[in-house]
Amino acid sequence: MSRIRSKDTKPEMLVRRFLHKNGFRYRLHVKNMPGKPDIVLPKYKTVIFIHGCFWHGHEGCKYYVVPKTRTEWWLNKIGGNINKDAESEMILKTSGWNIIKIWECELKKSSLEETLANLLNSLYKITQ
Repeated sequence: MSRIRSKDTKPEMLVRRFLHKNGFRYRLHVKNMPGKPDIVLPKYKTVIFIHGCFWHGHEGCKYYVVPKTRTEWWLNKIGGNINKDAESEMILKTSGWNIIKIWECELKKSSLEETLANLLNSLYKITQ
């Protein structure tokens, strides 16, 4: 697991390039915020989490398959991630932050354009 990246992943880089191209400026991985969001847009008081389907337990997704070995350990690990995500989101919401969650599977070729268009629409709604 030491080779699993938590920063600068391919899905994260796609979103970051898209946001920058559309004129949004952001901060990355702000350590003093709950959940250490992948992208923080302080001007719009918005955070963006880009979740890996496996690591964050995306229900109903073909990329979330529980391993057949050490199943109990993996379920505890992924369950812990889900609980931490929920707790972080609750703290951020009560602090007045807008939260956008993007799943890894939504950034695959088949749904990439739609996901990025939805992201842009969400951000424009927040800015107004």
